[in-house]
Formats: sequence, C-alpha cells, structure tokens
Amino acid sequence: MPHAVDFTTVSTTGLESSPVAPALAGLRANEARYFKNKYDHVFTVEPADDAEATVEWVHRILREERGIVIESRPLEATAFEVEGIRMAYVFYESGLSINVMYTIEESGKRAVGFKLSEGMEVPAELDGFKFARQKSKLAGTIRGSYFVIKNEY
Repeated sequence: MPHAVDFTTVSTTGLESSPVAPALAGLRANEARYFKNKYDHVFTVEPADDAEATVEWVHRILREERGIVIESRPLEATAFEVEGIRMAYVFYESGLSINVMYTIEESGKRAVGFKLSEGMEVPAELDGFKFARQKSKLAGTIRGSYFVIKNEY
C-alpha cells in the first residue's frame, strides 16, 4: 500500500530490514522534502513487490546502459511525473537509493543517480563511480554519483 513520506518526522517504516534503516529513512525523507519544496509533489512510496514495473524499468536501464546488476534487495519504490520529467526511485536494503530522471521530450536530460546512506560502503557493482559528498539535516552525509542515459526507455 503506497504511503506518503513524512519529512518532518522521519520514519523507518518499510525500511526496517536495512542495517542502516535510520540513515536510509533520512535519505528517503530528504528526497520527499526536495520534491515538496521544488514541485509541490507529495513523495509516496510502496513496497518494491507492489512496484515491480518501476523496479524492472530501473534495473533494465542499469543493465542495458552499464551492465550493472544491483545485488541488494529492493525494499521500496515509486514512480511519478513532474513538469515533463518521469522520475523513478528504488530504495534498497543495503542503504542505496537509485533514481532515474527521464525527461519525456527527446532533447531533455536523462540520467541515473545513485545515493548512499551514511554508514554504507560503496557496493562492488558501483566501484567505478566517483561519489561526491553532500550534507543533509535529514540524512547526515549523503554520497552521490550519476551517469547520463544514452538510449531510449
């Protein structure tokens, strides 16, 4: 069942099995705050098992663009559209968050972003990426990286 992510009271609901659940919940809340402030969009997530199409779309892009297969179990996912941009997020048990930003117009920006929760090591499948650090009141130190999508999905 989908639920709105509260960024004023950070909750680990849905993420309890993660060894870094509080940090992952903060990362999820950080994304919710961003979309509320920038687009007035309520960020909702649902169990990954209920969002199979979203998880598969993200995994297909990773596989076809870079040959990446994420080893960690997806816990939650969401997909929505804001201002002509199709967004998808998958939150993993390891503390990893992957998002796809896919502008619907052909000439628009399209990218895959990776964010690591505080306390999480870089997973082996993302070894070649350089991660920048960013401070967040909700999530502590977030490390992030990305790549540009070249094909059509």
